[in-house]
Amino acid sequence: MRDDQVRMGAAEIGAELGERATLVQFSSAFCQPCRATRRVLTEVAGMVDGVAHVEIDAEERLELVRRLEVQGTPTVLVLDARGTVVRRAAGQPRKVDVIAALGEAVRD
Repeated sequence: MRDDQVRMGAAEIGAELGERATLVQFSSAFCQPCRATRRVLTEVAGMVDGVAHVEIDAEERLELVRRLEVQGTPTVLVLDARGTVVRRAAGQPRKVDVIAALGEAVRD
């Protein structure tokens, strides 16, 4: 399934979607890059109005990990206001890349 066909709602991610976009982070307990990713995503979400950051423990949500084909942590999904996945990144993202992906999500 292509990411642009995947839609997620508040019930699936366990939190309300952001008004304009949502940064969904899949993490695991002993993942060092996940901590740095959390800092970057929290900072970016705080900079842009209407953007939420939601962290999901991959080990606790295996069914969702499998359905979305998350291969490792951290994995970040950028959702638009409707919950459609517009971008996906594996590994620790750079702040500039997250901001660029948000630009794509909030375009409409």
